[in-house]
Amino acid sequence: MPDALLAAPARDAGVAFVAAITTELVADIRRRHDLWPTASAAVGRLTTGAVLFGAGLKGNERISLQIAGSGPLQTLAADAWLLDAHTIGARGYAHNPQVDLPVDVRGKFDVAGAVGSGSLQVTRSSDVGQPYAGVVPLHSGEIGEDLALYLAQSEQIPSVVAVGVLANPDGIVAAGGLFARVLPGSDERTRIELEKRARSLPPVTTSIARGAGAEELMRDLAGDWKLGSMQSKSVKFACRCSREKVEAVLLGLGADELLELTRRPDGAQAVCEYCKRRYAFTPPQVAALRARL
Repeated sequence: MPDALLAAPARDAGVAFVAAITTELVADIRRRHDLWPTASAAVGRLTTGAVLFGAGLKGNERISLQIAGSGPLQTLAADAWLLDAHTIGARGYAHNPQVDLPVDVRGKFDVAGAVGSGSLQVTRSSDVGQPYAGVVPLHSGEIGEDLALYLAQSEQIPSVVAVGVLANPDGIVAAGGLFARVLPGSDERTRIELEKRARSLPPVTTSIARGAGAEELMRDLAGDWKLGSMQSKSVKFACRCSREKVEAVLLGLGADELLELTRRPDGAQAVCEYCKRRYAFTPPQVAALRARL
């Protein structure tokens, strides 16, 4: 089943829903970074969260999630943005990709142990204007719960966030998530009912693994609440790196540092943290950059 994002409101109930299938996206990230199982689960959850939060993006807006934790994964990051009107691009990485812990008492990936304590930062930005960033302490390290806590504390939005990754020794079996937020003007009973319905659902990856798509995930949570018009987008791995951006970083080193790089036989090398693309600059190319200063 191709990766997809689906969003729809249940206006009479006062809830907006978003569901995503991200299996291929997470599998791509796992391959690029050689992520070990627990790291795959953590990065996959965070990147799926970025996709879910990106449902309402417009134009050149971008959503970025970053976790700074005390666990062995250290830093996790994920971005999502619009590639075009019908496609969301996303990417993610872990500072330490080679993390695999024993499963927890529930038999699930111990993402909380791999993340540890720390903070979650959510940044909304665009090509114009100042970015908006909110930071909250990690509550559980399970990522979905921490994303919901961020919305409640920083944006005063009661919500339910469920993200999951199912893997086996051969790779990623299923990945995806659900995001439902209570709309302004709704009462406390709506929040209580939404949380009750969320607790009654099986893990999202269980449903995806048996063939459920984004619409089925959404309808399972919505139940008898009537969903309005649905907006769909495809989801794919993408990266924002470019040779021009690397050149800008090199120019920022200054003339003296660039002069030192021209004396190295291999010149300058840079590898994108997100996509692992390698950028190479020969000594003459570095010298040409220095001449621009």
